[in-house]
Amino acid sequence: MRFRSFHRIPVFEAIARLGSFSAAADELGLTKGAVSYQIKQLEGELGFPVFQRLARGTQLTAQGADLLATARSALETIERKIEHVRKAEDRILTIGMTTYFASRWLSPRLMEFMRMHPGVRLRIQPMIDLLNLEAEGIDLAIRWGCGDWTDIPTEPLFACPAWPVGDRAARDRVREVGLSEAFQTFTLLRDRDDSNAWSHWYDVAGLAFTERADTLVVPDPNVRVQAVIDGQGIALNDELVDQEIEAGSLFRLGTPELSNYGYHLALPPEATVNRDVETFASWLRQAA
Repeated sequence: MRFRSFHRIPVFEAIARLGSFSAAADELGLTKGAVSYQIKQLEGELGFPVFQRLARGTQLTAQGADLLATARSALETIERKIEHVRKAEDRILTIGMTTYFASRWLSPRLMEFMRMHPGVRLRIQPMIDLLNLEAEGIDLAIRWGCGDWTDIPTEPLFACPAWPVGDRAARDRVREVGLSEAFQTFTLLRDRDDSNAWSHWYDVAGLAFTERADTLVVPDPNVRVQAVIDGQGIALNDELVDQEIEAGSLFRLGTPELSNYGYHLALPPEATVNRDVETFASWLRQAA
């Protein structure tokens, strides 16, 4: 049978915390008789007593103590959720992403969202490490990769295959000796020490990959693009560098690509209490 006395749980908790029906009645603004009635109704529905009436005060029964622990945990969870909702109502929606994605994909489209939703206040938070989102106060983030994260719920936004790019000298080297030999001499630029994107690409290209000393970690994607243009190495990029490719400052090196790579929405669980999160997420899905 469905339990229907949830509204009596706060009365039960107050009595247990204060140690008497009278003190609980004073705190709750009720009469002692009303408090006693609430507990009688609660015990009747539960089918077991929660208090043992003593000459001086009350004492929890074993079943009552067990129920109290669960009730307090549930009430604390509700209070935290209410506080989070209150703060979310007045909070600016904070979107985390790299400057690469913000400048090359989001910025040209953002005014459309602002016109459609003038009441939503946005803050674009440039981020390189998009792993600890809740600690940074991020409501929604855009991640690049193959979607193999396990730390937070994600969903695909749009596919955007990745492939190697280099400067003109790198392009000429590939033409002269082929991918396999040329890639033995290139410095590989990556976004982080533990990135496995390059090893994934080598597998797709049918090339043997071994850990190399000639790698350079450049976390910021825009800086990494410039590093390639400056001849510091080659990097994995996508169609968001089309402008540099059309201008002849970057060149795609070969046809193999990471077809399962792209951009993903990352939503911290607590962020969903902000109604603007789903508004922006829905717009992103449509824009993509």
